[in-house]
Amino acid sequence: MSDWSAGGPPRSRRPQGGGRYDYYRGQQPPRGRGAPPPPPPPPDRGGRRPGSGQQPPRPPRRPVRKKSWGKRIGVALLVVVALLAGLVIYFDSTLQRTAALDFEGRAPDTAGTNWLLVGSDSREGLDESKREELHAGDAGGRRTDTMMLVHIPSGGGQPALISLPRDSYVSIPGHGKTKLNAAFSYGGPQLLAQTVEQATGVHIDHYGEIGFGGFAELVDAVGGVEVNLDKPMNDDMANVHLPAGPNELDGPTALGFVRARYSLDGGDFERTQNQRKLLGALVDKATSPATLLNPFRLFPLAAGAGDTFLVDDGDHVWHLFFLALAMGDISKGQGVTTSVPFAGFGEDSNGGSVIVWDKQRASQMFQAIADDEPIPQELLEQ
Repeated sequence: MSDWSAGGPPRSRRPQGGGRYDYYRGQQPPRGRGAPPPPPPPPDRGGRRPGSGQQPPRPPRRPVRKKSWGKRIGVALLVVVALLAGLVIYFDSTLQRTAALDFEGRAPDTAGTNWLLVGSDSREGLDESKREELHAGDAGGRRTDTMMLVHIPSGGGQPALISLPRDSYVSIPGHGKTKLNAAFSYGGPQLLAQTVEQATGVHIDHYGEIGFGGFAELVDAVGGVEVNLDKPMNDDMANVHLPAGPNELDGPTALGFVRARYSLDGGDFERTQNQRKLLGALVDKATSPATLLNPFRLFPLAAGAGDTFLVDDGDHVWHLFFLALAMGDISKGQGVTTSVPFAGFGEDSNGGSVIVWDKQRASQMFQAIADDEPIPQELLEQ
C-alpha cells in the first residue's frame, strides 16, 4: 500500500467546500445538509447537457423577405408612362402652328367636335428633285387642293366626313362670291375657316393642314396604302396610271391619285370620293397594330405628322390622336362619308365653272351637325 493511499488523496485532489473526493469512483460522496448543489455539467459542443436528452431552444429565424414584384411592376409602369409622356411632349412641340381660328364673327359654339381638314398644294420644303418626283411643278405660294369637314359627336355616335368641293360657289368675307378655294389664296387659313363657318353655320374647333411633301411622307411611313379601283385610272397631268382592282400605292403615287382630276368622268366630285377613300386607307393603316406595334413605322409616322401638319395655335398632338380614332371608325364603315348636297353647276363672274350647293339640303345637313345629331339618310344620297 502506498503512503498516500493510507492517508487519503493529495490535497490538490480534494474538492472545495468540505466534501470528500472518492478517488476510485471518480465522484464525491453524498453531501450533508446545507451543502450547496453541485454545479451543472458544462454543455457539449452541440449545446446539449449530459443526461438532459433535450435540444436547447434555437434562436428565431429571420423572416425571408419576399420579392416585391408588385413594386417592381409599378416602377416599370411609371418609367413607361414617363417615356410616353416625354414622346408626346416632344412630338407636340414639332407641330407647326398658326392662328387659323383667330377671327371675328365666329359661329356659336356647338356640341361635338368639328375639324376643318385642308390638303394644300404647298411646295414648301421640297427641293427640285423632290418636286420632280412628286410631279408638283414649280407653282409658288400655297392653295387648297382638298377641304373636308369632320364632325365627332359628343355622345359617341357615328362621326361624319363631309367633302367641301374646292369649286363650291360661296361668299368670301371681303371678296364677294367666288370659289371656296379662293378664300385660302386671299387670306390663308384664317379666311378659309371664316368662310366655311359663314357658309355652313358650323363652329370649327380644330384646324389641320398638310402639304404635298408631308402627305407623301406619311404614306411612305406606314409602308404604303392599298386602294381598290372599280375602273382604271390614267391621268397624265397627275402622272398616275393604275389598273382596276387592288393597288398598293407609295407616297408619290398616292399623291397623284388624290390630285387626279381631268381624266375622271365625275370631275371634282369623283375626285373628292378618291380623296376620302385614300384618307380612310391611310388612317386605317396608321392605326393598325402593324404600325402601332412597330417602332420602325410608328416613330417615322409620328415624326412626319409633327413636321408636316399645320394646326391651330390651340391644337395639340392628342387632338390629332382623337381625330385619328374617329377617322379610323369612318374607314371601317362605322361613320358617315359624303359631300355637300349640290344643285348643279354654274359660272362665276370670270366665266369659270363652279359648283352650286343645294341650299335647302345643305342647310339641313349642317344644322344636324350643329345640333350634334345624325345626318338624315336622305341627305346622304346624291
